[in-house]
Amino acid sequence: MANANVRVRFCPSPTGNPHVGLVRTALFNWAFARHHGGTFVFRIEDTDAARDSEESYQQLLDSLRWLGFTWDEGPDEVGGPHAPYRQSQRMDIYKDVAEKLLAGGYAYHCFCTAVELEARRDAARLAGKPSGYDGTCRNLSAERIERYRAEGRDSIVRFKMPDEPITFTDLVRGELTFTPDNVPDYGIVRANGAPLYTLVNPVDDALMEITHVLRGEDLLSSTPRQIALYKALIELGVAKEIPAFGHLPYVMGEGNKKLSKRDPQASLNLYRERGFLPEGLLNYLSLLGWSFSADQDIFTIDEMVAKFDIADVNANPARFDLKKAESINADHIRMLDVKAFAAACAPWLRAPHANWAPEDFDRAAWEAIAPHAQTRLTVLSDITANVDFLFLKEPVFDQPSWDKAMKGEPAALLTTAREKLDGADWSDPESLKNAVLAAGEAHGLKLGKAQAPVRVAVTGRTVGLPLFESLEILGREKTLARIDAALAKLAA
Repeated sequence: MANANVRVRFCPSPTGNPHVGLVRTALFNWAFARHHGGTFVFRIEDTDAARDSEESYQQLLDSLRWLGFTWDEGPDEVGGPHAPYRQSQRMDIYKDVAEKLLAGGYAYHCFCTAVELEARRDAARLAGKPSGYDGTCRNLSAERIERYRAEGRDSIVRFKMPDEPITFTDLVRGELTFTPDNVPDYGIVRANGAPLYTLVNPVDDALMEITHVLRGEDLLSSTPRQIALYKALIELGVAKEIPAFGHLPYVMGEGNKKLSKRDPQASLNLYRERGFLPEGLLNYLSLLGWSFSADQDIFTIDEMVAKFDIADVNANPARFDLKKAESINADHIRMLDVKAFAAACAPWLRAPHANWAPEDFDRAAWEAIAPHAQTRLTVLSDITANVDFLFLKEPVFDQPSWDKAMKGEPAALLTTAREKLDGADWSDPESLKNAVLAAGEAHGLKLGKAQAPVRVAVTGRTVGLPLFESLEILGREKTLARIDAALAKLAA
């Protein structure tokens, strides 16, 4: 049932190019919020000055807009009652909460050095015990603290985990329990006073009143920590309630490994540059852990929103299949009306993608070929190679295609085909087909073998859009001139 009180967040770090796994997380959160008529909060986690960049931040904004995601609260001009929505602008908030946690006994200063921590971890591992923090500084006396400070020791702030199991019901995985030995005390503030993700993320969720945290499986181990922190924040009056958690399945790449930012197929920009439609890409990404129905893989984003339920997300890892992504995108290209398709192709019909001069672009020819191209494309960038023969002064021959098509006695066939085409009805593709068919019969060839040299002579390639419709649009004069040029090339 719809629940307008639902509040979810998408909170990426502005580092590098957006990742398709990140987009899948954004999609599930956005669809969940829209399904319930709730609120989608977009928050930027930019507290890591060494890795975060303004360029990546702008890329995030641009990518979300390209995908069609709108946010109800967030950075840029959107704003909202919980502004600011960039963590780098909320440092005073985190400092205040950390001080309250220390004053309330929920956190403590830890003076252990890196060398001491590593030595104790090694000893624990050798003894077959958990190697997490052992609580050495948890109950330091005031005198010991003063002595450490006098020695010039730096301290971090650690949160004090409860000495009891933490159980919660994951929206995807069901009931989960974590025992104390697996969730030791953890750092929330660095020695230099900078807050860590382990503090800022749940504090922002609490103050922004997030009701559901839908995030990647890789963050599951941090959930008991956050639940314990939430309980402390509730007791301090900072939080109202603990949100429901749902951990989304891994997206796997090659070799049964988690798809990482370093994998070439992980970059959102790759799909945008190749000419995936936002609708096609989102349709495919939604299938990485969720399904619309047992017998339907193709649907619109509105149909997904109407049906999306986090309870239907599968906990098992989802494999990224580029071929299936391309196939689904091709279906979405077919779903466009022809005017929308022509408009979507526009970036690939001009520089830097197009290899013809701007003045040679023939809009009438493009509008005539567009319906035929729409049935053949997998991604929009394919359009350039499919229609360049219309706008180039002469075709660019693909040598392997030329060699493949020009076998046997191609000159004799092309000479006959030119003669038959010259007398054909150029307003009727069927007449052009019959002309090439007749030329083939004159040389003992079926249509498939007969049309191959003609196609390469006219378009430069063995594969392309429907040949006879292409010839009709190119016109008698240009078609015959290109056959003449091919004959001259064969004679050279």
